[in-house]
Amino acid sequence: MVRSTADLRRSFFEYFQKHQHQLVSSSSLVPHDDPTLLFTNAGMNQFKDVFLGAEQRNYTRAVSSQRCVRAGGKHNDLENVGYTARHHTFFEMLGNFSFGDYFKEYAIKFAWEFLTVELGLDKEKLLVTVYFEDDEAFDIWENKIGVPADRIIRISTSDNFWSMGDTGPCGPCSEIFYDHGEHIWGGPPGSPEEDGDRFIEIWNLVFMQFNRQANGDMLPLPKPSIDTGMGLERISAILQNVHSNYEIDLFQSLIASAAKIVGTEDLENKSLRVIADHIRSCSFLICDGVMPSNEGRGYVLRRIIRRAVRHGYKLGADDIFFYKLVNTLVQEMGEAFPELKQQQAVVEKVLKVEEEQFSKTLARGMAILNDALAELSGKQVPGELVFKLYDTYGFPADLTNDVAREQDLTIDEAGFEAAMAKQKSKSQSASKFGADYANVLSVEHKTEFTGYSEVTGSSTVIDIIVDNEAVKEANASAIIILEETPFYAESGGQTGDTGFINSNSGKAKVLDTVKLGQAFAHTVSIDGVIKVGDKVELVVDRARRDRIKANHSATHLLHAALRQVLGEHVMQKGSLVDAEKLRFDFSHFESISSEQLIDIENLVNAEIRLNHALTTQLMDLDEAKESGAMALFGEKYDEKVRVVKMGEFSTELCGGTHVARTGDIGLLKITSEGGIASGVRRIEATTGQMAQDFVNDESNKLHHIASLLKSDKASVVEKVSSALQHTKSLEKELEQLKQSMAGQKSKDIMSNVVEVEGIKLLVANMQGVEAKALRGMMDDLKNQMQSGVVALGLANEGKVSLIAGVTKDLVGQFKAGELVNHMASQVGGKGGGRPDMAQAGGTQPENLDKALASVNTWLENNMKKE
Repeated sequence: MVRSTADLRRSFFEYFQKHQHQLVSSSSLVPHDDPTLLFTNAGMNQFKDVFLGAEQRNYTRAVSSQRCVRAGGKHNDLENVGYTARHHTFFEMLGNFSFGDYFKEYAIKFAWEFLTVELGLDKEKLLVTVYFEDDEAFDIWENKIGVPADRIIRISTSDNFWSMGDTGPCGPCSEIFYDHGEHIWGGPPGSPEEDGDRFIEIWNLVFMQFNRQANGDMLPLPKPSIDTGMGLERISAILQNVHSNYEIDLFQSLIASAAKIVGTEDLENKSLRVIADHIRSCSFLICDGVMPSNEGRGYVLRRIIRRAVRHGYKLGADDIFFYKLVNTLVQEMGEAFPELKQQQAVVEKVLKVEEEQFSKTLARGMAILNDALAELSGKQVPGELVFKLYDTYGFPADLTNDVAREQDLTIDEAGFEAAMAKQKSKSQSASKFGADYANVLSVEHKTEFTGYSEVTGSSTVIDIIVDNEAVKEANASAIIILEETPFYAESGGQTGDTGFINSNSGKAKVLDTVKLGQAFAHTVSIDGVIKVGDKVELVVDRARRDRIKANHSATHLLHAALRQVLGEHVMQKGSLVDAEKLRFDFSHFESISSEQLIDIENLVNAEIRLNHALTTQLMDLDEAKESGAMALFGEKYDEKVRVVKMGEFSTELCGGTHVARTGDIGLLKITSEGGIASGVRRIEATTGQMAQDFVNDESNKLHHIASLLKSDKASVVEKVSSALQHTKSLEKELEQLKQSMAGQKSKDIMSNVVEVEGIKLLVANMQGVEAKALRGMMDDLKNQMQSGVVALGLANEGKVSLIAGVTKDLVGQFKAGELVNHMASQVGGKGGGRPDMAQAGGTQPENLDKALASVNTWLENNMKKE
């Protein structure tokens, strides 16, 4: 029975839910608190801390369909998309997971039963691999599942020892392969022909046993666990009786839509595959808050968009097209991923703006590249050309590589890298994401947070860290870990608390509080000595905390007001809350009018005056979302979440600290608003007394302006407008007067005209005339002379301005540019222009008269050349 991709996803969920697995939603493509990853690239990413024992869930079995991107850093399939049957920048990874529950035997049984019973795959078409040392897995496959020994292949390479990166969870694995048949070339895994397309891996069962350290040590995980991954697109191809992933229903719909939009009937063209693949990665990255930029994740997104646009250009697209595919994608995947439907307008706008910007340079870059390739001798594109296209025209090197590959050419990678080394690379270095995750695990403790209701308390010091080393005591700068603490650790945009930690032998000033795994790390400066095991008294800076709480609660009200005034497409894209201000980044694609800002501010302050009591409630994540609570971008939520509600106006998931009533905020005042990236804007504001101080300061400035204009504040706008009109009128009169004086000046200096062997020459120091008037005077003097050469100069405030002119009948003999540079070389400058008029500047006014005096000799010398 042929099954749709959506049906397969649903069947996978239902099977494992029947076997007591908790259905877990896909996490963001932007990994939370994991510096080792550029993008989420596997289903287990969101469970990493669970495998490491650093996080507890209320279930031990899980099933998910994780959205993944492999288009940057170590895991990068971008270059292969469009050239193979199964590589994608975006894909879905179906997975079932066990956290210390079942292990190898059940993982293997579940996989085999789902494939052969639920999906009905022919057992004869399946073969499996195991790690060459894993006799246990081999025995299960042969003796408990019944797979013949000659169809169980031992693999000794890293292909069957899985790890997410250089450090972190890892273990041996067992892969299941599907045989597409003898009519397709290729051999089984481990054979010389394994790169063929006959045998295709469809499911990888990872037996998670170890945590690999930076030094290579393999530490046993607290509980052996299971991580599996089966590509939804691959299994869909098998169930739909097609060989290529791009032939499945989902991709065929996208390809047909792309073909219609760009106006091609060649549905087999591989460029359509690239476009269909890229619309998925781009749309979901934008949904998860990534915006096109010149660094990091944003630059990878920009590269993918531009690659898709280039392939549309190849197909003959004569207008922007890429954003139009979002609607088809929503139809195909919006039910499984509601966030795609919710943010459709945002995604379309971002893609449209980015494509419009790139289209302006694409045609020119392609023309330059095509011209260069037409003249190329040999099979390699010079690195200097690749860099020029990249640096000057914003034409990514991978696009040049694509074009080269299509013509059986290569690019000079070494030459390109050498050129790149001369300036900072626009691409975020993958090494920035290569921090050692295991270092974070040096703190194994979990701190209980008591600060929702308290700002003081008692606790015990359980760890002290100095210079990344655990110590027993400290007497200077250190990091202190406590059993419990009222100090809030920086998270969700809210800054960490400060205050004091006091023991009998020392007093520590808390400078900051951050999270280190599940521990709260207090960065301190110690007066005296504090030791592990000390009983300590804790005091949070209450006044600072109160200001932070007011600003944080105000961001919730601001978010709701923005959505009410601007539209429900507004989504938070980042925030910063400290004691002085709040900063709120959000998706929106147009300037916000002053009237809209007033409406937003008024809405927030109206809710403040209503003095709603804030209510908080712990709920299951799915229950919270169903209740209408908004989940914020970039946040990682536990299964139990804290829902913060302010009247009927705002309901959000939030782990931060808040005021007791909205009235405690006092007042919100927006201090600035503007765009910070394509489709992202930022509002800065402040609350309480600082908001009142801002208003008072603005009022004082207005009062001062009014006094300068001899007016009152009520009439100041009218007075300023009148003063500006009067100023413009005076400036116009002054300009007319200057032009009149310059005209008179030009008439007066005509008496300086001399003849040099029959050529009229006028040289004059125009001291007292504005430099910008020289061009007009030059035209006037040449008209009066009808035939001749003119050289003018003036000095003002340490700078020299020069201009030279030649009437049209003499430009064959004399060049204004040569004359002006002759003069400029004597006053420390240079210039240029047309043959009949050229200008220059200089920095040596003391040499101006000498430079002007030399013009006569220059003219005589140039006449002799003739």
